[in-house]
Amino acid sequence: MTATPALLDCLEIPTGPNPTHAVIWLHGLGADGNDFAPIVPELRLGSSPAVRFVFPHAPVQPVTINGGMAMRSWYDILVTDLVRREDAAGIRQSEAAVRALIKRENERGIPTSRIVLAGFSQGCAMTLHTGLRLEEKLAGMIGLSGYLPLLDIATSERHTANADTPIFLAHGTFDPVVQLERAQASLALLQSLGHDVRWHTYPMPHSVCAPEIQDIAGFLREVLAASA
Repeated sequence: MTATPALLDCLEIPTGPNPTHAVIWLHGLGADGNDFAPIVPELRLGSSPAVRFVFPHAPVQPVTINGGMAMRSWYDILVTDLVRREDAAGIRQSEAAVRALIKRENERGIPTSRIVLAGFSQGCAMTLHTGLRLEEKLAGMIGLSGYLPLLDIATSERHTANADTPIFLAHGTFDPVVQLERAQASLALLQSLGHDVRWHTYPMPHSVCAPEIQDIAGFLREVLAASA
């Protein structure tokens, strides 16, 4: 039996006392949990249920495409096109770490059905990878400027629990880091499997913009209300 991984260090921001919902937000390569913390007040969730935003810090490890420099990373990046060679072992290790964070929210009284999994870039990859395989339904998934890794085996490994879970996918049309075509290939697979994908593009590079934040807020209000 695989041992449960040690819980990752996290920054936590509740929007009110006694949160009934949670958003676990995974950062991108070389960043940390503080990267998206400023987005919480910008979402202006207002009358939505109280939410615990959880921003975990990925482990520090060498990254091949960055000359082996050690940085926070959910898995190793081996080639610039991201998918010709993939760090399957690293991806699965981080999947276990994300599952452990979901389990902790369950133990704190928040069922998986009231959890949104979100992420940017590598964090998006881990959101989609983990969310498709979870045995319990999530409230929603948010994937920003990323892609679905291990694309060729995602269909055979996915679980039906999140077959109709709403998925917010967004990408910049000028993204030089994760090419738009990579995200479109992920979108095409998800749509072919019947997933409820809300696809958005914005005229931006590998980043986040104000209209996108407004769209994320609308999506969050929808799925939080639906799961309340």
